[in-house]
Amino acid sequence: MSLRWCSLVLALPLSAQVHFVPQKLDIDIDGKPFTTFYAGEDANKPYLWPLRSANGKILTRRWPMEKDTGESHDHLHHRGLWFAYDGVNGVHFWANDPSYVAKDPHVGKIIVTKLTYADGDKAGTLTMQADWTAPDGKVLLHENRTMIFHSDPTLRIMDFDIRLTAAENVTFEDSKEGAFAIRLADALSEKKTGHMINAEGKQGMADVWGKRSNWVDYSGEVDGEKLGIAIFDSPSNPRHPNYWHSRDYGLFAIDPFGQHAFDPSQPESHWTLDAGKSIRFRWRVVIHPGDTASAHIADMYQRWAHEGSRTASE
Repeated sequence: MSLRWCSLVLALPLSAQVHFVPQKLDIDIDGKPFTTFYAGEDANKPYLWPLRSANGKILTRRWPMEKDTGESHDHLHHRGLWFAYDGVNGVHFWANDPSYVAKDPHVGKIIVTKLTYADGDKAGTLTMQADWTAPDGKVLLHENRTMIFHSDPTLRIMDFDIRLTAAENVTFEDSKEGAFAIRLADALSEKKTGHMINAEGKQGMADVWGKRSNWVDYSGEVDGEKLGIAIFDSPSNPRHPNYWHSRDYGLFAIDPFGQHAFDPSQPESHWTLDAGKSIRFRWRVVIHPGDTASAHIADMYQRWAHEGSRTASE
């Protein structure tokens, strides 16, 4: 089995020194469409959309990338799968759709500066570099992200390794508006057929939102098929296990920066990062058939967490 990457290739003379960043890369797994990477000039941040199951069912909301879908039209900045955060030196990188600029002068942009990718029989890798840029054009953070897409007959597995390096002294303010996120299809939301459960067995938004946990799985029914999507938080991540910003309308996110915003008993967080210093996060996303129990999500997490710890110690 192999992964195939489809993109528009622009031929240039060998002597050309101009670097073109593709605005769109289609990602196929075992000959079937899985997702597309968008550099996100239309959204002020990069994103992956749509996310499909191994059987081709779409688990992410189609709007606003597609119009007249009959789905909810809230939160224009929720697009597929993305990583961003509000409140970096006062700049908003989460609620940062270009249409918001007229009302919010603090909207920033995450600008992709480089993409590289490699095929593989069992996994394919997409590496991205991006600059988190303030409204005045000043770069606050450099992001290096590696995304690995695994081949599997029934699962869709993605690994994310994200490193943020401060271009100047930065502070991540305490906010629930972040950070690693997916906007699920309306049909999969808890308001429809969906059901969320965390590693402690807590169920539903009331007991999952604002709680810390190793993982959360959000499962339901899409076009008559029982499907789910899980996010795993690596034990190596700062502040692990992190808080979950998971809503019944289909927002599915984990936030390593917010603290008091989720738990008023905790002090307000002002996470500082000096110029040149870095922080690193690792997450895994698993799209699976069936519900949490039948997919053995708890066991899957333990194997992944153990393997990650073993690899880190070598």
